[in-house]
Amino acid sequence: MRKRLLKRFSYLYTGELMSVVMFIVVFFFLNKVYPQLRLYSLSFFWLSFFLLEFLLVQGSIYWYTKWKRLKVENTIKTSIETIKRYKSLKKLNIILIIISIFAFAFDFFIWYPSLPLVSLGIAGFIYIFAVLEYINYFHLQLSYDNLSDVKYLLRTKRLKKSCLSRDFGRDGK
Repeated sequence: MRKRLLKRFSYLYTGELMSVVMFIVVFFFLNKVYPQLRLYSLSFFWLSFFLLEFLLVQGSIYWYTKWKRLKVENTIKTSIETIKRYKSLKKLNIILIIISIFAFAFDFFIWYPSLPLVSLGIAGFIYIFAVLEYINYFHLQLSYDNLSDVKYLLRTKRLKKSCLSRDFGRDGK
């Protein structure tokens, strides 16, 4: 069981970290291939992209912390300090989500109709993906990528609380 969990945590933290790198590369090349989109002109794009990357880094660090604690201390319990840190990050993430909405409105009024709507659409997709990542980490597990998770989903017909959300219940507050 321990070996399986170590492998799972390693898969999760490396996957999140690889996503961070992959998205940077994808959007760099997207801008090079389609400069007419002028994505880099949009504050909404930058805030949404930052939010997504920031959340992925948080996820990677969370899973790395779980992996390291299991490997070194032979426990999967998240430390109270880490839980408190993630509670603070949760608040910061909500602020960034709200600010991004204002950035969308700002960009729409400033750039419309000179900016292609597809640019706002791409930024909107990134924003929605970031919000889903936030929900996946801090509230409900949205990713079901192993048989155990899928069986749970089929059996209960409801989403699981995220690991981090369950950890929040352990901090005594």
